[in-house]
Amino acid sequence: MKIKAIDVIELVIPFDDGGRGMGITPGRWDSVDSVLIRIETDTGLVGWGDCFSYVCRTATAAAARDMIRPMLLGRELDATPEKLNHELQKRLHIFGRYGVTLFAISGFDIALWDIAAQRAGQPLHALLGQARRDQVEAYASLVRYADAELVQHFCRQAVQQGYRNIKLHEIDPEVIRAARRASGPEVGISVDVNCAWDAEQARERLAVMREIDAAWLEEPVFPPEDFETLAALNAEFALGAGENACTRHEFRKMMQAGAVRYPQPSVIKVGGVSEFMAVAQEAQGHGLTVMPHSPYFGPGYFATLHLAAVLHGAPLFEHLYVTLEGDLAQGGTPLPVDGRVTIPQTPGLGFIPDPAILQRYRIA
Repeated sequence: MKIKAIDVIELVIPFDDGGRGMGITPGRWDSVDSVLIRIETDTGLVGWGDCFSYVCRTATAAAARDMIRPMLLGRELDATPEKLNHELQKRLHIFGRYGVTLFAISGFDIALWDIAAQRAGQPLHALLGQARRDQVEAYASLVRYADAELVQHFCRQAVQQGYRNIKLHEIDPEVIRAARRASGPEVGISVDVNCAWDAEQARERLAVMREIDAAWLEEPVFPPEDFETLAALNAEFALGAGENACTRHEFRKMMQAGAVRYPQPSVIKVGGVSEFMAVAQEAQGHGLTVMPHSPYFGPGYFATLHLAAVLHGAPLFEHLYVTLEGDLAQGGTPLPVDGRVTIPQTPGLGFIPDPAILQRYRIA
């Protein structure tokens, strides 16, 4: 089986989150930017992948087109996705070991796993290990509102929709407290501050985390790879981290340092399915529960559901709590219902794009 064609597709789909869209990205965040990878084989199989591309869409697309596509086009698929992933990392390491290079590799790796699962006539999770669940509990991942009234409104709305877990992206203690009041005592709340604090601020804010009975505090300090500081904080309160880490090697350092209670690899950042599974195995060896980072849609969303099927412990699925202008998946994305998401059971990822949505929102 040979790779016949590779398309790198850029999309921008607007969304509404009920807020101002300010505070995390450099400018207003009101759309999902995607770089999709479409790989077609000479046997007619088509695999879909997803590269992280929020704010960096053009750079990620360039890496996919200029560095990886020429290496794989026309290639015989006589190696596993893991081996091809390792080859890509090794040959491209001098052009940027992590970041955009790994974002692009992630998309190709996901597409290759999609093809491998379709070839086997099985859902992707069947190739990854024993399925431990056919549904996964989700949490509503709210954007940063920086407004107590808005946070309370959307927390109440999420609870009414059946969510039993919510993640905030707030940094103001009063806004965080408001979320707990609105959610009630039975709802799990985690807080992701996106590296907003220094070590002293983070230590002071642990009191607020205890006050609201937070499930975990996510990426409290900058830089995110300051594992020494994270380990000291993690000894006092449960931390989640890893959305900015690439490959099993960074995660191994993180876990060996005792810097995290909940490792959070992102399949479209970490190096795809291959690296995600390596991180999951490492986490299991340390007795840690993986909480996937997945605030996106498309093939990465579907891949995360398959990964969640085989994870040990009690993983939660991160669902970005926004309303997209268009649903990219033909037949509809499996969204949370009463706070749970059904894992696809069709061969491969189970993702096929809706041609009309693809045409409407395609940029390049």
